[in-house]
Amino acid sequence: MSYAPLCRRTFLQHMATMGVLSALPSSVLAQIITRQPPRSPFDSNSTAEEVTAGLDLSGLTIAITGANSGLGYETMRVLALRGAHIIGIARTQAKADEACASIQGETTPLFLDLADWDSVVRCAEIIRAMNIPLDGLITNAGIMALPELERVNGVEKQFAVNHLGHFILINQLCEPVLAAPQGRFTMLSSVAHRRADKGIEFDNLDGSQHYDPWNAYGVSKLANALCARELAARISHTDATANSVHPGVIGTNLLQYLPAWQRWGAKYIGWMFLKSVEEGAATTCYVATSPELVDVRGFYFADCNVDKGETPYMQDDAMAAQLWQVSEELTRDYLPPKPVI
Repeated sequence: MSYAPLCRRTFLQHMATMGVLSALPSSVLAQIITRQPPRSPFDSNSTAEEVTAGLDLSGLTIAITGANSGLGYETMRVLALRGAHIIGIARTQAKADEACASIQGETTPLFLDLADWDSVVRCAEIIRAMNIPLDGLITNAGIMALPELERVNGVEKQFAVNHLGHFILINQLCEPVLAAPQGRFTMLSSVAHRRADKGIEFDNLDGSQHYDPWNAYGVSKLANALCARELAARISHTDATANSVHPGVIGTNLLQYLPAWQRWGAKYIGWMFLKSVEEGAATTCYVATSPELVDVRGFYFADCNVDKGETPYMQDDAMAAQLWQVSEELTRDYLPPKPVI
């Protein structure tokens, strides 16, 4: 009698049936079934077009938030150029329409406002109604360094927009991503995660104890990375992946709340020390599409390669699990009635 080798998914299903997987911590499970990605030939000077050169993405559908400008727009343009159908999402329908109409390739413009969680749910409902697998979800949109404390649904606005709005979208679109042959969640984090010098301060998510614009931004970016890490563990029994990326420091609309002199410097002499938008979109495009990253999940990438991050919080699985639980509690009314993960 001969036995055909089990595929990875079948093997995991057998282990789950035996109760083996349920006895393992999510962090251990993720380590078992992910693999260390190879060193890529790309670096900080690579562009999005260079890292996707030769790829044929025809037949793939990828959704991108913040697709109307900056990194999101360049990511949309390049992935559409390679043949992917892009669902280009912006904060208004007019911005989405204009951005999608300005590039070559197949696009579907949609809108959501990450500060309006009902709109996030409606956008996800439209995407699910397409009844097609979603090969990628790139959570690109965000805000940075709000000078004054603002809140959304009782939560500090940067955390609410950058993390919780996308957390809702991820959960709402988990089913179509898992339905793809090899769906990918790609979440934009930032080197600014190091600004969160105390990690995720769960007792200060409303900013009432203290508020610092850069600390709050750092907390939201740490949350993006930890969300990807926990999601990677939760979907590790599937063929889907989740990773986070630091695109680099780029002079985009994200700088709108900075002092005028800093915006002037980024605009006129930024070429001396900032990445271009074309270079900034490279890591996102690489992680979202590279054939080298099949089965690679739970990592943080910078300059198209794995980066360990700059604080131990980036590998804190207990904090990641707590973040997921707290995020579920804060957004319960906007999540699917029967969670997929």
